[in-house]
Amino acid sequence: MKSSIAGALPPFTLNFWQDIQSILSYDFMRQALLAGTILSIVAGLVGYFVVLRHQAFAGESLSDVAFTGALGGAALGINPFASLIVTTIGVALAMGGLGERLRGRDVAIGTVLAWVLGLGVFFLSLFTSHVSGTGTGFSGVTVLFGNILGTSPDQIRMIALISGVAILVLVLIARPLLFASLDPDVAAARGVPVRLLGLGFMVLLAVTVSEATLAVGALLVFALLLLPAAIAHHVVSRPFEGLVMAAGLAVTFTWLGIAIGFYTGYPSSVCISLLAFTSYVVVIGGSGRVMKTTRKRRVVRA
Repeated sequence: MKSSIAGALPPFTLNFWQDIQSILSYDFMRQALLAGTILSIVAGLVGYFVVLRHQAFAGESLSDVAFTGALGGAALGINPFASLIVTTIGVALAMGGLGERLRGRDVAIGTVLAWVLGLGVFFLSLFTSHVSGTGTGFSGVTVLFGNILGTSPDQIRMIALISGVAILVLVLIARPLLFASLDPDVAAARGVPVRLLGLGFMVLLAVTVSEATLAVGALLVFALLLLPAAIAHHVVSRPFEGLVMAAGLAVTFTWLGIAIGFYTGYPSSVCISLLAFTSYVVVIGGSGRVMKTTRKRRVVRA
């Protein structure tokens, strides 16, 4: 299947302008790049605060919930994407309601999430047995691994609308949220509504996970949400520069992943995740070597 798809597409050349023109000559590629750009910007911005607030586990948890919510809706005859968003936001609010008590309950939450993922597998089996092939236009594989190349114009409009609202809200709460993330005790003493901001951010995180699931799937959404932000957090120290860098890296990984998938026939979501992971390993490994070299030089000089 992969070779047949790759054979029908123009070959990759060293003429990058010609390659770009070839990619943009297809409607589905233009739609994929547009949808990927919008989703990546939101994922990068929200992901930076996820790293800053040490809520990576929450992001991973919500991706499992998104998987279950989408498949549950499809199996029960409900709009799967509406079910995905509602379920993810509901769980995010419940997690946010725990506040600081969420820390120290990783084992209990992990156990519950294992059950949620198991429930998702049950819904997948139910969907495959009774609903798949009935003309719903929905696939359980799409929820797992995403299908950004199959994004429709209607989905792009929905993504653009939801993402626009999410970015606007994030811009409005960015400064107090940053304050509350860096020093919640002092922020609360200064009158910042730390708990309310935490709940609002969890909703933004849920919406971002729900949207990104459409592109890279529930199993790989964590890479797009976390890794560009983690790289930016490691490289730059100023928060607003980190936000810009995280969004820029997410967009870059998405564009390159879509292009690689176009020419190789491999799933674009896997290419995006692999690029993000490889870049993270290179950055972290390179900075580690630099730190070791600096320490050795200091020891020699001493």
